[in-house]
Amino acid sequence: MKLLITGGCGFIGSNFILHMLEKYPAYRIINLDKLTYAGNPKNLSKVWKNPNYTFIKGDICDPQLVGKAMQNVDYVIHFAAESHVDRSIEDGSVFVRTNVLGTNVLLQAALEKGIKKFIHISTDEVYGSRKEGSFKESESLSPSSPYSSSKAGSDLLALAFHKTYGLPVLVTRCTNNFGPYQYPEKLIPFFISRLLENKKVPIYGRGENIRDWIYVRDHCLAVDFLLHKGKEGEIYNIGSGNELTNIDITRRLLRILRKDESKIEYVKDRKGHDFRYSLDCEKLKNMGWSPKYSFDTALEATVNWYVENRWWWKALSF
Repeated sequence: MKLLITGGCGFIGSNFILHMLEKYPAYRIINLDKLTYAGNPKNLSKVWKNPNYTFIKGDICDPQLVGKAMQNVDYVIHFAAESHVDRSIEDGSVFVRTNVLGTNVLLQAALEKGIKKFIHISTDEVYGSRKEGSFKESESLSPSSPYSSSKAGSDLLALAFHKTYGLPVLVTRCTNNFGPYQYPEKLIPFFISRLLENKKVPIYGRGENIRDWIYVRDHCLAVDFLLHKGKEGEIYNIGSGNELTNIDITRRLLRILRKDESKIEYVKDRKGHDFRYSLDCEKLKNMGWSPKYSFDTALEATVNWYVENRWWWKALSF
């Protein structure tokens, strides 16, 4: 089996490649990544010499390069995306280019090359905020930020390629990920790195916004499961049921790192800040998948990884 992974030097993509090459040593993987600020080839240093791993530096918006990278590929797993909400609020243009136009280039190439399955990796943020209950895959989208809007657009585009051309597409929508190799602009690694440097951590508003958190390795296991058992034309929510407020996450990090709440700094809330994301994941669980890692164990393992790998995040600009 030959896979093209887009954005494979990013956080989730690199964890997925490491997982796949360990579990399926005979699979061949091509990693197409532009190496933007959040793409780090060092994430994959363990597989650099693996004969079944190939890296191509390039932009998913480049049709010629994408067509070449997709030659003789069986399956495409599309992780590549601009994903930081704060950056999208400052300037959404790059999000539209990468997340919508780049996805279109990939879908066109997949159609031409006769790809057997195209997995489009999306986010729970496309549904918008919800105070009660959880979103099912069939519910309408109501994105709030330029980031989530661009992802919603790419979701609809991918599904349209299935409806119009019969391209074997499926879409996954996952909750907030955390774990090793996450660029420290996102809440958990950002707070860990700041606390390790004895700095304060900024909390938007009162820290009462709620997210469902999933360990990145559980996300990788879900995508692996859907690669082999997912049905084309379908949408699958992926979550773990760990709904926690930002202040609760912060207090857990403080406890693990033995810091007190004097390290918390409350700041002005973000524009259009969604209050709560929540997914109904029964569809996937009824197929036989469920999260493997407990939240507290995974959070402590994540903190330990950043403690033991300071060289990795200290070399980054954030």
